[in-house]
Amino acid sequence: MNKFMKVLSILTIFLMTVVVFGGALVTKTGSADGCGATWPLCEGQLVNLTDVTLEKLIEVFHRLSTGLASIFVILLAVLSWKYVKDRKETKIIVITSVVFLILQAFMGAMAVVWGQNAIIMALHFGISIISYASIVMLGLFIFEIDMKFDAKSVIMHKKVRYSIYYLIIFTYIAIYTGALVRHMDASLALPSFMFEDGKFVMPVTTPQIVQLIHRAAALIMAIWIAWLAWHVFKYYSHSKVLRSCSALLVILIFVQILLGIASVDSNVNLVIALLHSLTITVIFAILSYLGLIALRSGRREHNND
Repeated sequence: MNKFMKVLSILTIFLMTVVVFGGALVTKTGSADGCGATWPLCEGQLVNLTDVTLEKLIEVFHRLSTGLASIFVILLAVLSWKYVKDRKETKIIVITSVVFLILQAFMGAMAVVWGQNAIIMALHFGISIISYASIVMLGLFIFEIDMKFDAKSVIMHKKVRYSIYYLIIFTYIAIYTGALVRHMDASLALPSFMFEDGKFVMPVTTPQIVQLIHRAAALIMAIWIAWLAWHVFKYYSHSKVLRSCSALLVILIFVQILLGIASVDSNVNLVIALLHSLTITVIFAILSYLGLIALRSGRREHNND
């Protein structure tokens, strides 16, 4: 069973990655209306091979991949609930993954039937990354990463724990502003370095202001992650799991910033934009795992008191 669950967790994470990727692809290509205002059927039919367009194919692929991923998530959730050793944490994460997967599907369906709203659709992406992060953590449990890295014995200072909690919240806000930029078509509202023809571009329109807020949030997040990594390597160098997560975060946030700049400079190249969405999703998953380690440390400190 353990081997089967490991394979299942890898497949589920892969499928959830495809779902996140597919959702970003739907948005970037304007394919949300590819099947008309009907869901789950495409234009009211199970299979409609007439008037096939790229937008329709992308939307159908996204719906099918979401449906398949949902089956795998539910199966993994049921088996994890039953077999993963740490029942308390596992149950919370299982419930989170399933609930947010349902919310994600519901919001996607309502967007198709009732029309799209930039604010709501940005939240749709935010919900999807919570579900994704939950599945990644389930996978880490199944592979017993906690045991290999001795993650359960990590003890953090209160200041570091709360810094991680606040960083997770702030990162979620930064992700939301990025999704808002995407759904408001504000990606090119400002030049990459705020200068055009040698002159500073003052944000005045709503898309420009949203874009500026997103960039400011991304910069703060990058500095915050860099500080956290510095603190970990200085004071927690004995912890392999903290070192590994911090190093990955620094690398990924650097890549994320480069992809963001490249996205603007390339006139929102599709591949770059999709990688930009995928990278931040992985960043959030790693931060969520760090948050879990911090919660454990806090509980241990409380119990010792």
